[in-house]
Amino acid sequence: MTIRVLIVDDHPVFRDGLAAALAAADAIEVAATAGDGAQAVELAASGRFDVVVMDLGLPSMSGIDATARISQRPDAPAVLVVTMAEDDDTVAAALQAGARGYVLKGASGEQIAAAVRTVADGGAIFGSGIATRVLRRTAQPSPAEVAADGLTDRERDVLALLAEGSSNAQIARALGLSLKTVQNYVSRILDKLQVADRTQAALIARRH
Repeated sequence: MTIRVLIVDDHPVFRDGLAAALAAADAIEVAATAGDGAQAVELAASGRFDVVVMDLGLPSMSGIDATARISQRPDAPAVLVVTMAEDDDTVAAALQAGARGYVLKGASGEQIAAAVRTVADGGAIFGSGIATRVLRRTAQPSPAEVAADGLTDRERDVLALLAEGSSNAQIARALGLSLKTVQNYVSRILDKLQVADRTQAALIARRH
């Protein structure tokens, strides 16, 4: 059986390169590509895909939100995250959203193709270094780690810098994170605080 794949990534060079690598693999067909989360959700609703290969730092809708929306549908395709972000919170958020696999972008085309086959068969796959994080985060965070507003300690670090007026790039440098990881944190903070933008989040942070 041929596995029909939807590739979602906002970087055309990586997206096209991955599409070429997967198209050359046995029993895998790249049926479509998307450049943002909203387009991915729309395409996935057609029910024509077995696996969605999902980046997380996407415009218009984060990859985590897109994963959650796709995974909630009946007969949903399996979502395999292929991204640069490897921090514990991002891995945990992706899995909670319904991702069946998590592979870093440094993986080879053959490794990603193998991961596609695994999740298509109903299995779970985690790239090098990710399995340890999954085991470490199997349990929910303790009450001491999550405040009443639902923010983890790391999210509070990001929010504090955001409240000071720091850009995502400045936050990334200050905390030793990648820019996409910070973007994912900001997206989750806005969602948890139920605000529309970072300005509103900063106002909330300054009141506490």
